[in-house]
Amino acid sequence: MATASTTNKSSTPSFPTFENTFATLGDAFSASVQAQPFKSSYLIAANEPLAEQLGIDPSLIRHDFFRQIFSGEKLADGSQSIAAVYSGHQFGVWAGQLGDGRALLLGDIKLHEPDSNSYSRYEIQLKGAGPTPFSRMGDGRAVLRSSLREYLCSEAMNALGIPSSRALSLIGSDQYAMREQPEKTAIVARAAPSFIRFGSFEHWYYNDEHEKLKQLADFCLEHYFSSCLVEENPYQAMLKNIVRLTAEMIAHWQAVGFMHGVMNTDNMSILGLTLDYGPFGFMDGYQPQQICNHSDTQGRYAFHMQPRIGQWNCHALAQAMLPLIGDVNAAQEALATYVPSFEQKHAQLMAAKFGFQRTQDGDLDLISDFLDIMAKGNSDYTNSFRALSNYKLAPVSLENEKLRDLFLDRESLDKWLERYKTRLITEQSNDEQREITMKRSNPKFVLRNYLAQQAIEAAENKDFSELERLYTVLLHPFDEQKELENYAALPPDWAQTISVSCSS
Repeated sequence: MATASTTNKSSTPSFPTFENTFATLGDAFSASVQAQPFKSSYLIAANEPLAEQLGIDPSLIRHDFFRQIFSGEKLADGSQSIAAVYSGHQFGVWAGQLGDGRALLLGDIKLHEPDSNSYSRYEIQLKGAGPTPFSRMGDGRAVLRSSLREYLCSEAMNALGIPSSRALSLIGSDQYAMREQPEKTAIVARAAPSFIRFGSFEHWYYNDEHEKLKQLADFCLEHYFSSCLVEENPYQAMLKNIVRLTAEMIAHWQAVGFMHGVMNTDNMSILGLTLDYGPFGFMDGYQPQQICNHSDTQGRYAFHMQPRIGQWNCHALAQAMLPLIGDVNAAQEALATYVPSFEQKHAQLMAAKFGFQRTQDGDLDLISDFLDIMAKGNSDYTNSFRALSNYKLAPVSLENEKLRDLFLDRESLDKWLERYKTRLITEQSNDEQREITMKRSNPKFVLRNYLAQQAIEAAENKDFSELERLYTVLLHPFDEQKELENYAALPPDWAQTISVSCSS
């Protein structure tokens, strides 16, 4: 990760040319907006691997031109600055028109090296570059606190193998915005194959503009779901794919203990990407009913609710696509893929976390009982699974004692471990090999709120060293990194006072 340094003010360097694929939809789908750059800005961090993938020479990162492009001061060749319109359900209530209130789409760049999901282009957005016609009385800014969290978590999720938008750069300023109190502002340049949301479809459906709805759907079929074009009902096939991708994404969240915090339909990606990092959190002590968003007073988006809400959101999307699909039964058939897709992916991920080579009867009960023991003692989610990776079949071992130390109810754990041991023996599990495979599924490091808070407090004083260290740790979540053991530590007492909400 490149961090703040002396910039090079020589002649304008070579830079990838932007295209504007989304803008081809026409003016009804977006508004042309000029960014309002900071009076003065500075590079806090940049994602060199992603920059290279986008064809940006890493040496360019420290050039003023890079900072100017990703702070909104200049437009690169071919770039247009637009804000997309969409609507959505917020906390289950229809909210009407929303749109990019503080995000500007610069266009898309062809990937120099296409990523594993085969998308060949990434759209680039600036988040926090000033107001748009969709700001709804807001100032269009993003505070340093939330911007730094999004920068870190986007890349942490990607390293964990969880579908997500990416973060290209983080630009800081000395300009303040008023939230609960005055806060420093920043701009995140984020990247994704598309930022189209469930709410993008809902917007045209609820405005009774079915031609625009069809135009958007045909655009998505052409660019993201072309394999569906050969199906008898391409729109139903596309919905089925979106439902599956959404279910699998949320299965990933549940397996790693991630809480999104604000699963409104306008925050749901049609590509099954984790999008719009706001009041998110990773589990510390395991509590299925945990709410990570201080604004979520009813617990709609609590951890254990996420699979159900994902399904609810898919139903909202299906309703919006119904004029295109043409038949309620066909839409319901597409929606019916949600539960089996979630259950299959979640079972696969959890089996890997427990080191099971193949599925057996009783596995779900064994997994559920372990989680119950964790919940009763508030055992740390990440550390408990990591310690389980070290479990030995031998009657007595130091690793097993370290695992027991993480649980208050050791009697219940010991009884469970006897069942677990019997289960492992049935498939002749080898301690050494099982440890290797389990540690590929059970991260040692996640972005705990207190770790992010430490980086935020340092960054507010223009000390970005902690951000850089934490970023480096999170890029390798499954590695031991023994010299950085403290980043896997349980949260200190003061971390209980950290509060995250929709305000950023």
